[in-house]
Amino acid sequence: MNAATRQAPGWRRRLADGCAVAVLITLPLVPGVFADGSAWSLIRLPAESILILLILALVPWRMPRIALATGFGVFVGIAILLAGIDSGYEAALGIRFVPLDWPQLGDAYGVVAAAIGSAPASVLFSTAAALILAASAALAWSALRVDALVRGGPRHGRTVLAAVTAGWVTIAAGAVPLGVTDPAAAAASTRSVGSAVSRAVSALETRAAVAREIAADPFADADTVALLSSLRDKHVVIVFVESYGRVAVEGGAFATGVREVLRRGDEELAADGYLVRSAWLTSPTFGGVSWLAHATLQSGIWTDSQSVYDQVVRSDRLTLSSAFGRAGWFAVSDVPSNTRPWDVGKSFYGYDLLLDATNVGYRGPSFGYARIPDQYTLKHFADRVLAEADRPVMAEIDLVSSHTPWTPLPQLVPWDQVGDGSVYDRQPALSPAAAEVWQSEAEVQRHYGLSIEYALGSLLAFLQNHDDPDLVVIALGDHQPGAIVSGADAGRDVPVSIIAKDPAVLDAIAGWRWQDGLRPDHTAPVWRMDAFRDRFFAAFGSSG
Repeated sequence: MNAATRQAPGWRRRLADGCAVAVLITLPLVPGVFADGSAWSLIRLPAESILILLILALVPWRMPRIALATGFGVFVGIAILLAGIDSGYEAALGIRFVPLDWPQLGDAYGVVAAAIGSAPASVLFSTAAALILAASAALAWSALRVDALVRGGPRHGRTVLAAVTAGWVTIAAGAVPLGVTDPAAAAASTRSVGSAVSRAVSALETRAAVAREIAADPFADADTVALLSSLRDKHVVIVFVESYGRVAVEGGAFATGVREVLRRGDEELAADGYLVRSAWLTSPTFGGVSWLAHATLQSGIWTDSQSVYDQVVRSDRLTLSSAFGRAGWFAVSDVPSNTRPWDVGKSFYGYDLLLDATNVGYRGPSFGYARIPDQYTLKHFADRVLAEADRPVMAEIDLVSSHTPWTPLPQLVPWDQVGDGSVYDRQPALSPAAAEVWQSEAEVQRHYGLSIEYALGSLLAFLQNHDDPDLVVIALGDHQPGAIVSGADAGRDVPVSIIAKDPAVLDAIAGWRWQDGLRPDHTAPVWRMDAFRDRFFAAFGSSG
């Protein structure tokens, strides 16, 4: 046997030892990379690795050491997972992830699948899960490997560990008095888990405050007939336009077409005898999670997280729809993106009829997440609900064609040709694929603008073709689009308009000082969305 062959095992051991040290130094710092958005966060000394080595050095038994190393790996793996999810939430929704809101992750998967396809989404999420598990296993192995090195050389190994520990403590202790905001000593994984725990605790405190607010509802025992007396015999329709935020009206080049649609809409509505007043509402959500905005508007409770939403919809809080239903209106929900039963629609919102993708007779092609074009949704509602109703209708309709990824987009067709939706058969192929659009920020923004133009065009077509002097429409956005369109520091304001032919409806809100037309400017009133319910009841009730 030659010398090279005899030396090979030693080289492999040293390589494995080097890899173990690199893993222990690098992986616990990954949560810091997600938090800071910079790879420079990897140039640190991780406290978690030093601590686990100190603990392992004090434990003489092998099995407990294996258990401790495994626990260390799992802890850091959880920290990486939480930091990754948190980073995604901030990028897409402008909020931090609260562990109590974990059911939202299923909806996040659905949005990604709609954007890139189910198979690629499954591969992406499976790969991410595999990487987290691999990181946890690698960390456990590395901790045991380096611990063995420390034990193998009693004086040298422990001296190095003691020196590294002392160096870390010195760096960390000196950072604060020296005003160093980016010290080399780091505890990124601990900070990630600790921050998540802190947000969970804060969410629990919020739940207590929400419970008190629900219990103190000033309209809990109100006479709903009197509460809505000024709207007697009116059809009242709340129309949420997906992702219709302030940026759609005040943004750059992509908003030019939206502004033109609004300008033309004002002219056409005025010619048809409609009156319009508009302002701004501040949404509790950003970039997605639309149901939080719906619940906020309807309940008058600031619903800014999934945990608060779950709490609110399990309560008996009076909503706009349940008030109308109790007062004698036929209450309808029309959510074309729903494909599964929505129990909350009846138990909390009090709807008499729940329309969704499964029961509106649509026979056309799917447009991705927004399966059914907005124009079809409104045409079906006009023909099958309003035209056939034997009493006043109150409805919430969700227009979802402007939902991310904003492609493929339907095109408007003549109102009388909508039919069963088969008229749209050729349209999906006319739009570029989401993967193509999302290669360019400018293209994403352009398609966002086009989607809002389509949604608003559908609403205007409905108003122009359904000539009813007793129709009252409250049209608003649910939230701003994601940061790729709105910008990193965008606010949460959305446009809101009340549209009606009866001057008495607009006279009832004269005190609101909303502006004429569909397009509010920067001087228009701005309310939080949770203020709308109470002001609506006050304006249209017998004492309003």
